[in-house]
Amino acid sequence: MAVGHRGQRSENAAGFGYSDAPGLDEFEYTFDNLAAHVELLLFENLALRQFSMYVQDYGAPVGYRIASRNPDAIQGIVVQNGNAYVEGIGAAFDPMRPFWANRNSETEKPVRDLLTKEMTMFQYKHGVKDSDRISPDAYTVDQFFLDRPGNAAVQLDLLYNYQSNVALYDSWHEYFRKRQPRMLIVWGKNDPFFTVEGAKAYQRDIPNAELHLIDSGHFALEDSSGFIAERIREFLS
Repeated sequence: MAVGHRGQRSENAAGFGYSDAPGLDEFEYTFDNLAAHVELLLFENLALRQFSMYVQDYGAPVGYRIASRNPDAIQGIVVQNGNAYVEGIGAAFDPMRPFWANRNSETEKPVRDLLTKEMTMFQYKHGVKDSDRISPDAYTVDQFFLDRPGNAAVQLDLLYNYQSNVALYDSWHEYFRKRQPRMLIVWGKNDPFFTVEGAKAYQRDIPNAELHLIDSGHFALEDSSGFIAERIREFLS
């Protein structure tokens, strides 16, 4: 199971890809609700009893809600720039802090900038060794879905609700310490959103977690998929 953020092709969570994206009058966009829907898919629709998960960005708080509620179902976790520690929150989150403290039209303005084409391209290209390896299809398709009518309001709700994830960090750490899930961490070390400190922090609670720091950015799969795939193949064998 892969749960991701806006990019890396099929994971396109912020724009929701080809999935349904009901309006705010039909669905409350919170991480609790996203996790509940994925949980329903896994255990009811697909009738899975055990699985490994790949989590990235938004997918980490979705996945960790599911894992901590269903620890016996988790065979392994692959983490790629998916944060669960306060020290992992990078400077790129700074525009959101006033927004979290007091949501209003003024504090929303810098957060809306996170949804622009320029920021989407930045997320893909920042920190990579060779930006020519980043397919324009990645950020072009992302932005197409991000620009869907009504999606900006959805994203603002989710970004505001992101602080609910931080409030759950301690409970996830307890899950990590108690259950010691098998974990592979493959982390783009130049990510401005989620820092190397956040990657290393996992080993504080799961000492046997396998950690690889990659000279890449937030969407490390885009230019380091071969390396990551080989690590996953070894991990899952």
